This record gives sequence, C-alpha cells and structure tokens, in this order.
Amino acid sequence: MDNSQLQSSQIRDRRQEALGYLNVLPDELVCAILEYLTPRDVARLSCVSSVMYILCNEEPLWMSLCLKRVDGPLQYEGSWKKTALNLENVPAEYKERCGKQLHFDGFNSLFLYRRLYRCNVALHEFSFDFGNVERKKGLSSEEFFHQYDGTKPVLLNGLADDWPARNTWTIDQLSMKYGDKAFRISQRSSRKVSMKFKDYVSYMKFQHDEDPLYIFDDKFGETAPSLLKDYSVPHLFQEDFFEVLDKEQRPPYRWLIIGPERSGASWHVDPALTSAWNTLLCGRKRWALYPPGRVPMGVTVHVNEEDGDVNVDTPSSLQWWLDFYPLLSDEDKPIECTQLPGETIFVPSGWWHCVLNLETTIAVTQNFANSKNFEYVCLDMAPGYRHKGICRAGFLAVVEDSLQNVEKNEVNDEDDPSYPDLTRKEKRARIQELGEDPEQETASHGDSKIYELWKQDFSYDIKFLGMFLDKEKDHYSSLWSPGNSIGQREMREWLYKLWIRKPGIRELIWKGACLALNAEKWFICLEEIRAFHNLPPPTDDEKLPVGTGSNPVFLLADQVVKIFVEGGLEASMYGLGTELEFYSVLHKVNSPLKNHVPEILASGILYVENGTYKIVPWDGKGVPNVIGKSKVIPVNCKENDFPFGVWAKKQYECIQAGLPINEQNNSAGCTKMWPFIITKRCKGKIFAELRDRLSWEDALNLASFLGEQLRNLHLLPYPSIDKSTFSDTKQKMELPFANGSMEETPYKSDIPSEWEVFIRTLSRKKKDIKSHLRNWGDPIPETLIQKVHEYIPDDFTMLVDSYQNENYVRKICKPCSWIHSDIMDDNVHMEPNCVSSCLGGNSADACLMDSGSNGYKDVRYDESWCPSHILDFSDLSVGDRIYDLIPIYLDIFRGDSSLLTQFLESYNLPLLTSEHESVKSSNKFGRLSYHAMCYCILHEENILGAIFSIWKELRMANSWEEVELAVWGQLNDYKGIS
Repeated sequence: MDNSQLQSSQIRDRRQEALGYLNVLPDELVCAILEYLTPRDVARLSCVSSVMYILCNEEPLWMSLCLKRVDGPLQYEGSWKKTALNLENVPAEYKERCGKQLHFDGFNSLFLYRRLYRCNVALHEFSFDFGNVERKKGLSSEEFFHQYDGTKPVLLNGLADDWPARNTWTIDQLSMKYGDKAFRISQRSSRKVSMKFKDYVSYMKFQHDEDPLYIFDDKFGETAPSLLKDYSVPHLFQEDFFEVLDKEQRPPYRWLIIGPERSGASWHVDPALTSAWNTLLCGRKRWALYPPGRVPMGVTVHVNEEDGDVNVDTPSSLQWWLDFYPLLSDEDKPIECTQLPGETIFVPSGWWHCVLNLETTIAVTQNFANSKNFEYVCLDMAPGYRHKGICRAGFLAVVEDSLQNVEKNEVNDEDDPSYPDLTRKEKRARIQELGEDPEQETASHGDSKIYELWKQDFSYDIKFLGMFLDKEKDHYSSLWSPGNSIGQREMREWLYKLWIRKPGIRELIWKGACLALNAEKWFICLEEIRAFHNLPPPTDDEKLPVGTGSNPVFLLADQVVKIFVEGGLEASMYGLGTELEFYSVLHKVNSPLKNHVPEILASGILYVENGTYKIVPWDGKGVPNVIGKSKVIPVNCKENDFPFGVWAKKQYECIQAGLPINEQNNSAGCTKMWPFIITKRCKGKIFAELRDRLSWEDALNLASFLGEQLRNLHLLPYPSIDKSTFSDTKQKMELPFANGSMEETPYKSDIPSEWEVFIRTLSRKKKDIKSHLRNWGDPIPETLIQKVHEYIPDDFTMLVDSYQNENYVRKICKPCSWIHSDIMDDNVHMEPNCVSSCLGGNSADACLMDSGSNGYKDVRYDESWCPSHILDFSDLSVGDRIYDLIPIYLDIFRGDSSLLTQFLESYNLPLLTSEHESVKSSNKFGRLSYHAMCYCILHEENILGAIFSIWKELRMANSWEEVELAVWGQLNDYKGIS
C-alpha cells in the first residue's frame, strides 16, 4: 500500500461528528429543510460545522432561496449565492469573503453527487432518436380532425414555413431588438419573476443549474407586440372557443418559450384539459407523452377533496429522464419524439407530457378549446373532485374495489367506505428512493392490478368520465377550484356568449353547460316555476342561464327568473328575504329609487318532495312550513315580520365569518329546495355588454346616475334591529374558534346594535386575514400580506367615527345605511336613444322607451345609451356607505378618477362626519382612503386582485399606505353635504 492509499484509508467520516443528531436524517431531507430558512440564517448555519458548510453552499439551495425572495426583475450575478447576497444588500467585502470556497475531505454524499452531475451534464453526449410520434406534412383540416384531433399527438411539418419568426427568432436577433424588455420566467415558486432579455441571455451562458430558468411568458404580446406579427395560428388550429371572451377575461393561452440545455417542462397535463400546438423555431426538444389517465412513474397526483384543485409532485424534466426513464420496461415507456426546428407538435386534451431542451431552444405555443375537447374543458371546470382525479390519474385515482361499480356505470357515494380519498394528504404512489431495487419498484408500479386494468379498460370518454361528476352539487354555490383556468364569472359568461354567438353548435354547448353548470338541473327548475306562474315557454336563446352572478338567472320574454342557490339554502333564504324586505321599504316611503329597480312579479320556494317538484309562494313575511322543517329558522323570529330580513342576515353573516370554510354554509348540502324571484325584464342591455361602445358623455352620465341612485339608496330608512335577537346571536358569536381561542373583541354595550354586528363581523374576518389573502394568491404581494395586521386597526369602532363624549359614553358619528354592495358591470342596465336626462324626478318615463332589442338586438356603435336600472339586490346589507364605492370604482369605472369625481358630485352625501375632534384629526382614521382600503382588504371577494390588476405598479409597493393613497387618495378631498 503506497502513502496516498494509506492516507486515504485513514481519513475519517466527518458526517456524524459534524451533524450531531441531524446525522440520522438523509442528506436530501436536510437540504429540503434548509430551503425553509432565510439566506442570513443559512449563512450563519454554514459556520456550525464542515458538513453544514458543504450543505449550506450548494448552488441549488441558493437558487431556491433567491427565487423565494426576489421581488421584481432578476439580474443573475454569476452564481446564485452572489445573486442572493446582492438581494440582501450584503457589503462588498463580505461578498468577496463568501466567494472563497473551503474544501473538506471525509464526506461523501450520493445525493449531492447526483445533483452535481445533473447540474453539469452535457446532453449532446446522449443519443436521442427521432422517436415514434407520427410525422406528417400537408395534412388537411379534415384529416387532422378525424385522425389526430382529440386522439393522439402528431408532429407536423410545413406549418411555419412562411413565418418571419423562422428567420428572425434567434438569440442574437432577439437580443438586439428586445434586450431591454423584461419577460416572465418559469420557476418553481408562486412569485412572478421576470428578467430583461439581455440579462437572461447572460444567465444562460454562465448557469449550471439542474433545472435552469426559462422564459415562459404568456404576456409577451403585451411586452413586445411586434412578436405577434412574426407568426400566425396554423390553419389546423383556427377553431378556438375562448375567442368569444374579452382579452382580460380569457385564460392565458399563448406563451413564448426560450430555454437553455437541460431546461424544460416537467410532467403535467395542460390546464383545463385544453389541447395545444407548439412550434419550435430554434434548437431541439425531446418530448415524452402518455395518454390521459396514465400517470408517469415518479409522479404523484394530489386532489383536494374540498375544491377539486389538482397539484402534481414531479421530478424535474432532466431528473426524470436520467433517474426514472431507465427503469421503465419497453412496454411502459412513453411515446417519444425529438422535435426539430420548423416542426409543430400537437398535444391532445388530457395527455401527460414532459419536455427536455437538448440545446438552447426558442418556441411559441398556444392552448385552445375546440369542438373536440370542449366537453372535457367544461368537465374540468365543474365543482367536485372525483372527476378531476379520474381525468388525470385514471383508475389510479380510485381504489380497486370501486372499479366493479365503474363497470356497472355506478359511482360510489361519498359516505361509502370505498369512496376514493384524493386529498393532498394521500399520495397515489411514492417516488422511488434512489438506491432501492428498481425491479421491485417497477413491479409495484407497472404490474399492479389497477395499472393493468388501466391498460385494458380505462376509457378517456366524456360519458365515462362524466359518471364521476357529482351531479347533485349546486354548481353555483360549490367551492371553485383555484387551479381552474378561469373564474366562475368568466366561465358563466363564456358559456352564455358561446350559446348566443354560435347557435349552430348549441347541442354541444348544452352538453358542456350540463357538465360545468348543471344546466339541465336548473332548466328543470325553470320549467316548474314557469308552469306554476303561467309564464311563456323559453325560446332557444333563453334556455341557458345568463349573466355572471352566483345564482342561475333566466330571461323569459318580459320576465326574469332568478333561482337563489349561493351559499346553500340558509344563505339563499336570507338573500331573498332581505331583497323582499328592501322592496317593501322602498315602496312604503315612495323613494325615487323605485323607478330604477325592476318590479317584482312573484316570489316563492321551489322544493322536491318524494320525487315531485312543488312550489310555495312567499313574500318574505313569516316562515313557510317547508322551511320550518328544514331547521334554518332564525332565532326569535316573528311570524308577522321579515324573519329572513336584513338584520337576521347580518347576524348570520357575522357568525359565518368566524367559522372555518369547511364549517360555513352548513345548509349547502340541501340541494332539493331553492327560493326564487320573478321580476319584470328591463329593456336594453347591461353595462357589461356596452362598456367599450359608450361615448365619454354616456360614461359621465352613467357616473352621475349611479351617484344619484346611491344617494337615494343610502337615504332610505332601514328596519330597526331587535336587540333581544342580537343578544342571543352575540352568544353564538363568542363561541370558541376552531383553534380553541376565544373572540378577542369585547362586547361594548354603548355601541348601537346596528354598528356592533358590523364591527364584530370585521373583527372576526381579521383573525384569519393572512391565510385568506394567501388563498387569493397572485397578484397580492407577500410583503404586504406580512404587514396586514399592522395596517388594519385592532379597534374597528374607529372605522365608524367612534368617540367618547364628556360623560364617557361612546358615540358613533357615521350614519348607517342600506348598501347594495354589489353594483358591478352586469348589475347596471342601460337603454338606447334616451331623449332626455335620466336623472331624478319623473324623467324615468322618458327612459323607458321600448328599444325593441329586449336584450339581444345588435348594438349600433353610434348609438347613445342611458342608464335606467340597478339590478340584483340579493347582496343587500346595512353598513358603511363607503362599502358601495368599492365595486363601482373598481369594476364599473375601472379606476378612472374622472368618473369617480363625477359620481361624487352627484352623490353629495357625507361619507365621513367631522362633528368631533378625535374623528376629524389628522390620523389615519380621518382619511376616507384608509376606511376604503380596510374594507377592500377585509372584503369577501378578491378586491385586492382587481386593485393590483388595474394598478400593476403597486405590486412593487412597500406599504399598504402606498396602495391606499394611490387607489383611494382622491376620496380624501371629498367633503359631501348632508
């Protein structure tokens, strides 16, 4: 034995001594834990021991730390540690010291070695054949439709031959033209990271990352509009049903993709089960694909049983190719191909695919919904979770015992012990640990009974998949999956626009609407209501619910039928009850507002008893027997009163605000009973259909109309509150929260009861505000979420102008008012050819001219439109007048300060009183903008998402005050006249 061998044999293993008790943890787990620390804590931890120094100086770790903290455009500094230190503003002398690496012997890690190998592997040394995906050239639209669309992938040649991008989309040319443009970067983080193109090119040259950043930008058309002129959608993919949506409503659908060697997209199914085409302009890409329902080895599908949100745990593209692909038998390998410049690959709906860039590549891709995948897209949007798991994981999403029921076309009930558990806590298959016997893993994955059943019997057929849909759900009131490509409002508008604009394919649209909206169920309800009240039968145009609201609404000739389902039976009863009480007050005082709200023709409750539909008329007074049996009667209700009126509703909402989401709306499961209302149909069109066609004069007229009608609403007397009823409710509100803590806000007996329920509701909302905002997600900045408790007051009485008088009695200066709380672009109606002002007095008669459009006539661009009605009072409440400004300013005015000024001039009521010095002081409670901003944060809807979408620059804001003054600062100059 020579000296070097002798010295090597004497080197001790320093791992146990250097890690102490952490020695029992595998290296990959220790590295995963380190990612949860801050960069400064990792730097400190690296000084603890030699092994900690090695683990804490890994570039993949610093890449993760950096991407979690970057806020705004990223500039790579040559290494991820240097980049992170730069973001931390570390002095230059410490950066130089950190750049000098220490070296230690006596430590070996297979995990770190494999990761180091993946970070430096050169893919040109590997052999990749052309694969087994069919290649076609000159394919006709008919051939593509019948042979490939919705069926199997295909590589197409010749579709991009005439594109300017074939010659101009190179790294050098794009750098010259767009070097200073910032593009979005794809990375495993919820943050939106961007890089200037020239900085990204520099990053590509120096990086040695296992999963390199790559440009994956769905807004490249807005960033560099001229890029859109360099290509066109191939003729085979022209049909796209999402085109009927406005640009801001349609889901992301086109992406610019640029990435270096080793980058790529890990295993996934495209959003909303859409299909996609991808054209490569530069470089080579390796594709792997599996048919729908066949989960690739090493991938785990999680489905949340509350909202159906689907999450996928998957190794990086490179790791899968290196570590998992070699373990597959020939029969279990994916469909593969190497895509070359100029080729377009088509990926059908629901297909799993994984992409690895073999060299620097530039590509463009678009997703689309067409007649082949439309039903699948609608199914993906439907509430529930069983069908979502089946669509992605096939039979692997269900237990073996339930497969027999599938063969009998039966679907397991939720209460059945064999009902599939697809929560995020349960994993379909664990990822193989390195070092385990690959043959054993292959057997457990590839030869299991379920896996073999998939090969033989699994059918990606809409009728089969639809069997797993919970058709008893009230789709309007069920939780919406945040992973859905568009929101509920956009989905409803999408289906209705398709129904009106594409009458030739209504049979297909109806099938999709039955999946996404349960349209057949609501149409049956409509027919029962129509027959009971002798309404005319619906035309073909009128069979689908209209609007984007949370309840099914049908237009029938001169009537509007609305079925209340939002929040379940109890919430629906409060919605209708409050609306009926409001109409009673409106006519009792003969308010001019009554000329601008639809006339009520009938109201009642539809229910199913022993399989038969029945209807009970109800005017809001008393409690019908069928409701009494359902056990949703408010406490201390009086038969001659409005038991489901506004104060009972407010107390119900206050109790609900303090409960976890899964405990709220406990009557939502009662799907056999629905309140409804029939109103007179307004002539003309809703503002949402006219927004882009109104003249500036019409827009100003609308702002003045809303100001005057809101003034009329806020001056209405509201019903007196029953303090004994509130006292009983107070005890319910003080029950412990789910975490065991008691409500902290004390009961203040000197505060008027109408304000106390309002204040308590805000207090209960604040308790969980951080997680609430995180659930909304992008684009709300995390830095602001962290500061939200510092910004929102602890004492909400200050938001209602509270002070103590000389006798130490608490007084409230701010007036309490009826508030609509939901005046949005689909709740304002307008009529054409208004010959006189529509504002006030008896001028409404002049505005009620029959345009003949009845809601469907094509709009002339030169036509003048006048506001006539405010619709949908089911969200009525009592509270702060400022609350009503939020939807008007953000949704109708889209943040236009001129329109807000016009509105306030017409409104002319005080929003903040100044009778007492403590109220009119210069602190934040004296700012109207502060009041409005607090209500935006505590709102039950994603108001902040709208704010950061309108004022995109505020995504970089460092404080809530900055957001407040930018959005609502104009209010601070408003005085109002009482």
